[in-house]
Amino acid sequence: MAESLDMEELLTAFRKFAVHGDTKATGKELNGKNWAKLCKDCKIVDVKNVTSTDVDIVFSKVKQKSSRVVTYEEFRRALEELAPKRFKGQSKDEALQSMFKLVEGREPTNVGVTKMSKTAAVDRLTDTARYTGSHKERFDETGKGRGREGREEIVENTDMWERTGMPGRTTPRPKRNKMTGSSTTC
Repeated sequence: MAESLDMEELLTAFRKFAVHGDTKATGKELNGKNWAKLCKDCKIVDVKNVTSTDVDIVFSKVKQKSSRVVTYEEFRRALEELAPKRFKGQSKDEALQSMFKLVEGREPTNVGVTKMSKTAAVDRLTDTARYTGSHKERFDETGKGRGREGREEIVENTDMWERTGMPGRTTPRPKRNKMTGSSTTC
């Protein structure tokens, strides 16, 4: 019973890593990039015994020749290949169980994801209450940006524009005759 629970947790970890970073993934196949991530996140790669090169070689060994992904069964074979190398002092079965324990219940980590900086310098530079001059006009009292109205001077159609007849001209513009230079209306 306990072993079946462990295998369920192993399958769950496999599925979580299989869908990581791919919206179209079904969770039934694990690609090489996610296999390397699984090995790194689960601490299978330890630099002394198992390197990232070893992980790539084992992936190539267990996958089918024309395939670029491994199934759950091939994934288990890959763990069996790496177990004796990772846990050198243990028997093959003990090493495999130790390997399963490393992977069980784990999920992909988002190490290195950019986070919002909360330093005094950033707060000072982004405080809209301290802005002066033309930059001050780009934000309202709450500090929210005004968009285009804050960046450009928008001209409205006033009486002056209507009197000059520039923007909404209803009569055709006179065309100049290239030969004589006189203007005629169409």
